[in-house]
Amino acid sequence: MKKLFHTNVLVLTFLTLSVFFVSCNRKAKITKTVALTAISEEIKEVPVFRESIVFITGHDSEHSNYYSSAKKYFEEKQFEVVTEALSLQEIIIWLNSNYDNRLYSEIHIVSENNPWKGMHLETVIKGKIVNENTLREVLINDELPKLKNGIVEETNVIFHSSALATKVNLVNALKHVFSTNVSPKITTTQYYTLFGGKFSEYYLAKPYYGFYPTANSPGNVDLSKELAKSYPEEKDIDWLETLYNESERYVGEAFTIKFNIPILWEIDFSDSDTELPTLKSQEQIMDWIEADEETSNKFSQYNIPLEKFRWKSYKKGDKLIIKGTTTVLCILKPLIKPYGDLEHVKPEIDNLRLFSVE
Repeated sequence: MKKLFHTNVLVLTFLTLSVFFVSCNRKAKITKTVALTAISEEIKEVPVFRESIVFITGHDSEHSNYYSSAKKYFEEKQFEVVTEALSLQEIIIWLNSNYDNRLYSEIHIVSENNPWKGMHLETVIKGKIVNENTLREVLINDELPKLKNGIVEETNVIFHSSALATKVNLVNALKHVFSTNVSPKITTTQYYTLFGGKFSEYYLAKPYYGFYPTANSPGNVDLSKELAKSYPEEKDIDWLETLYNESERYVGEAFTIKFNIPILWEIDFSDSDTELPTLKSQEQIMDWIEADEETSNKFSQYNIPLEKFRWKSYKKGDKLIIKGTTTVLCILKPLIKPYGDLEHVKPEIDNLRLFSVE
């Protein structure tokens, strides 16, 4: 009887241990399966980013190699370079058509920018160039296609456009253009962007501005005195010498570029109680602009003195036509390293002293 009891105890013990080990094994398998599933799901959630894309949005003029130099610079970095998209419309179409489930990491847009007139980049195909007013207009009229996929918060849209960071409203509008259900980062600079330099393929320069009525220059001596008065804190630039200098002869040397800003207004008096004025002299035109609230508000956006324009006026039916042109002296002082070898500061986009991120 006692022997039978011992045998039963051994059998029960064996069965209990078997159940325990089977249970533990099942738990281990379940735990292992759950862990592998979690790892698998985590691997699936890791985003895959596409290599950097560069849009070259213009063509060189006879006296400029800006776009060809930019193309060469980015091709040497082995970025994907697109040259057939010359408008925001075409850029968005390209991004939608070439989306392949990889997220966009960096989207570089190369476009020369005139701080007063706008970018070389068109809004829509054969449309007006991008500035605050034209972009607002196409957005209100819903003329641009919607960007569908590929944008995340980590996506960085980098504009290589001179002094674009100073145009806050325009930058915000561009952020809207490149947003899907999320908004990317928009990176711009307050400095001038230069490609194809004698000493660097790509560098930045600080701008200083002088103005005179087109075809009525007071001469470089007077212009240099005006510049010195406008920028008293700048002690490193010889303004008179720099006005004769069209390129950077040694690393960091300031030089001057010129361009014109034209203005054309057509003021319709057909439904006005005010008599169509006759404006014969420069002084009469400037006095009229200052007195007319709507025209004065339009002109204030340029932030340039009235007397720095060459003005013309004539009548065309019930319209008053006013034309003005100023020549801009843009003095560019390349950014150089404050210590070590004399060389340009590298324009690294994560350097917040050089670039602004919105």
